[in-house]
Parts: sequence; C-alpha cells; structure tokens
Amino acid sequence: MLKPLLPLCRGLPQLISLGFKSSTINQRNNSTAGCKNKMTDKIALDAAKKLAAITAVDQWVTEETKVVGIGSGSTVVFAVERIAERVWKDGALADIICVPSSYQARLLILDHNLTLGDLDRHSKIDVYIDGADEVDNAMVLIKGGGGCLLQEKIVASCAKKMIVIADYTKKSLRLGEQWCRGIPIEVSPQAHVPVKLKIEELFGGHAELRVALMKAGPIVTDNGNFLIDWKFVAKREYNWDEVNRAITMIPGVMETGLFVDMAIKCYFGMADGTVKVQNK
Repeated sequence: MLKPLLPLCRGLPQLISLGFKSSTINQRNNSTAGCKNKMTDKIALDAAKKLAAITAVDQWVTEETKVVGIGSGSTVVFAVERIAERVWKDGALADIICVPSSYQARLLILDHNLTLGDLDRHSKIDVYIDGADEVDNAMVLIKGGGGCLLQEKIVASCAKKMIVIADYTKKSLRLGEQWCRGIPIEVSPQAHVPVKLKIEELFGGHAELRVALMKAGPIVTDNGNFLIDWKFVAKREYNWDEVNRAITMIPGVMETGLFVDMAIKCYFGMADGTVKVQNK
C-alpha cells in the first residue's frame, strides 16, 4: 500500500520548493511594483515642483532684478538651477546677487557658482522665492517643515515681493487639510516646555518638541534653537493673524511658521503638467 505513494512523497519537497519559490518571486514582484509606483509618484511631484519653479523664476527674476532672496527646501533647488541656467547658459542676469535663508540655500548658491550675498550688505531684496508646506485659500502659509522658518521670515521681510513655488499637494482651502504635522514654532531651548503649555492653553490642540530621527535628542535649527510643532484643533476657525501675533509674544518664541500677509503670488505645479497661479 505504501509503494504507490513513494513517487508522490518524493515529489513533495520539489513541489513545496517550487511553491515557495513562486510565492517568493510574486512577493518580490509585488515589492518591486510598489517601489516603482513610489518612484513614479516622486518623479511626478518633482516634475510639478520644477515646472512651478521655472515659471516663477522666468516671470520674476528679470534683467531689472539685482538681488534675489533664496528660500529653502526641495522646490527651491529647481529655482536655483533655473537661475544658474540663465546666468551661465543664457548669459543673462550676470550681476544678480543671491541672499540665502538657510545653510542649505547658501550651499545651493555656492554649488551653482552664483554670487552670494547677505543681509548686512543687501538688506533690500527685489524678490524672494521660497516653497511652502501648505497654502490656504487666503494665501496664509505654513512653513518650517525643514526647520528654517526664522531665517526664511527674516529674508522674506526684507523683500519687496515674496513668491511661493510648490507642487499641487501643498494647496488647500484651509490650513490642516494637506499638512498634518502642525505649525512649526522656533523656540529658545530653555523655554520649550513653558511655550508648549502656553500654546495649548491659549489655542488648544497639542504641541510637541520635534525630535531628530538620525540622532538622539531634539532637532536643532541653524540658529541653535529647538522646534515645537503645534497640531491645532482640526476644522476650528482660527484668525491666523491674531494667532501668529499672540504666539510670537510668548517669551522664548523666536518665530512661528505662520506666514500671514506676506506672499503675493503662488505658483502650483499641477499633476497634468500645467501651472496654477494663486494671487493674494
């Protein structure tokens, strides 16, 4: 009775092995497909950012522009590339001076062999170009996801015009629809607990210290400060100008990531390859 079963038993390990290999291959294929989808999405967003950056630079950085403020973040990379292309390839904008808003922006300017300026010598800026984490229907911005909000706001305040460049995921009707990480607030290290408690007392929600991922302890800004991310109450009506002023008045707060009544125009690179312009 056992003999007829022997060939089948001998084949079981092979069948099991084949089944395992097939399952493994399918898992790898699914994993690869997932990676490809993520890469495609990333490429699509980068293309949208680049489109917005090129459009804004071509319209606002002209032969009459002498000093341009350079913001921070991934979208600004494409703006600096476009400025450099016009300087070195097209032979235009030869005398333009670039004022950085962060250490990253400074390196971008130097890496593209553009003329580096500073606020000590160039405190009057013709146009400031920067990205945003979110832009609402009233052109109120959330900035500071990358931790450069204090210097960004200083440089922006010195500019005649602030222009925002972003991809389509940054546009919303009201703050908090797209950006869910809260409003960044730069604080003195010794004041981060009192500031956190005061913000929660005044406006509700939850404020938390931003902790580093690749090092132990909190994120430290270019200015040696800490960052608090305030996750405000969803769908609650806030007067962002009043909120910004009130938080700024709390002792220990250096600056908030709320940019109210500063940007005059925003260029959104859309998924369909067009650019949508939002005016103040």
